[in-house]
Amino acid sequence: MRSEPDLRAPDRTSPAGVDGFGTALRRRVGNHWLVQADGVRRRLPVERWHGPAEAATGVVVARCHGPALDLGCGPGRLTAALTRAGLTTLGVDVCPRAVALTRARGAVAVRADLFGPLPAEGRWRHVVLLDGNIGIGGDPTRLLRRCRELLHPDGTVLVELDPPGSGAWQGQAHVVSGRRRGPSFGWARLDTRAAHGPASAAGLSVRGLHPAGGRWFAELAVA
Repeated sequence: MRSEPDLRAPDRTSPAGVDGFGTALRRRVGNHWLVQADGVRRRLPVERWHGPAEAATGVVVARCHGPALDLGCGPGRLTAALTRAGLTTLGVDVCPRAVALTRARGAVAVRADLFGPLPAEGRWRHVVLLDGNIGIGGDPTRLLRRCRELLHPDGTVLVELDPPGSGAWQGQAHVVSGRRRGPSFGWARLDTRAAHGPASAAGLSVRGLHPAGGRWFAELAVA
């Protein structure tokens, strides 16, 4: 078995891959909101995404000791931070703007639907889901099962969760950027307490919770 994944792969997207955040990523400044079907609105920290990796993400970088897959990488600040730490790292995003920005930071990224074929499946030591990306696809159990497929048997999933007590939600959402509304897509949220069920259903267990900078990160291992 090769110790390092081969990152060479053509960019690809699946019809299922909806670029829901593309509008926000194309406009760095301004007001950007994630609006759920139940009316809850959350401000998107787009300027933070475009900046360097913030101190809180050091918790994630410190727990990566081998090839890492950054799913929903956005403009690539974490992909770049993992690369600078000396790790073979691949960013994945359906948004062409996100992929271009990640590559501009000197990191490797592909435009692809994470539910479609990806390089080195089953050989990644770490799969990373930050900035609410546990919501991708609107079904955390399905998403974590996909992460399990991508992982090496000794690998971990590093995921950012909502604070304890905020619960779980699944449904449709859309992004509002200024006066522009993006397409609807499936989305979800999980807090630290609600994560155990989907993790278990995906064949993973919560190894630890790591608060940092007012945010919560969980490390999931193969059960």
